Amino acid sequence: MPSNELPPDAHFYIVLNAGSGHSETEERISTIREVIDQSGRVCHLEVVEDPERLENIAREMAAKALADGGVLVAAGGDGTINTVAHQAVLAGCLFGVLPQGTFNYFGRTHGIPEDLAEAVYAMLRAEVRPVQIGMLNNKIFLVNASVGLYPALLEAREHDKREYGRSRLVAFLSAIKMALRPHRHLRITLELDGKQKHLRTTTLFVGNNRLQMEQVGMEGLTEAVEEGQLVALAPKPMGKLGLLGLLIRGAFGKLGAGDDVIAFAFKSMTVRTPSFYGRKRLKVAADGEVSKMATPFEFRVLEGRLKLLVSSSGRGEPRPVESAGGTFETA
Repeated sequence: MPSNELPPDAHFYIVLNAGSGHSETEERISTIREVIDQSGRVCHLEVVEDPERLENIAREMAAKALADGGVLVAAGGDGTINTVAHQAVLAGCLFGVLPQGTFNYFGRTHGIPEDLAEAVYAMLRAEVRPVQIGMLNNKIFLVNASVGLYPALLEAREHDKREYGRSRLVAFLSAIKMALRPHRHLRITLELDGKQKHLRTTTLFVGNNRLQMEQVGMEGLTEAVEEGQLVALAPKPMGKLGLLGLLIRGAFGKLGAGDDVIAFAFKSMTVRTPSFYGRKRLKVAADGEVSKMATPFEFRVLEGRLKLLVSSSGRGEPRPVESAGGTFETA
């Protein structure tokens, strides 16, 4: 059997983020159960009610997947996918995705359906494709990583989503609200290809996703991601109205239309802060998850390190699967 084909007897170890509520979680479990039962495959599912347990549960499931040649699967948004994928990379096991988030950049980029049933069907007939990951110090990112204003924007967006619902409109309005608040500029030094560049910006954004680059209007750099590089974006110093205009341009896919954003591709870059920052830990974000990290920051790309399941047909339409008495375990 070719190495890029999924073994027909591979078990699926699914880590499902409970997310919005009990009824929605039960519906997702039922959908996965129905499709898996039809397939004759064996599935072990762990529902994560407490977000603080996600990393440990993902690590345990990754070890089990590796031990029996199975597949570790993340069911959730980009943040959940990031955490579970990290454990898949560390363990070296196969990795599958059932996207359940607001934007789902990672899943959409790799042709994984957003509809849960279709995504499970696609996973059952998938093949293995090595894909690149980005690294921010010792943390991976599949879509993007950032420092500066963007992590604060993500925290505000998450708060507003809890208050007003999880939608792209809420996310956009939350970003506008943040743009109109007072913000500090970040002073950093970039070390790239043996050269240093001093930069003053509101945020440093590093992308690892072709679709996101296309949607904000940076089409000229999408090939760089496809060719094994990361893309850095840094707005030049500007006030509230300038930042608001930048957000609106990005929302309409026109970010690259002006000359107020520094953009370049790279494979490895170190970011340092001035000595007066000391060892202060700064907020960083990786695939929407915000944490604090001490400088310097090292961004780098690792090619082919994630063994991702993608649809062998490149399509996500449901396909009936002959029943063979599948096994499904829920923990």
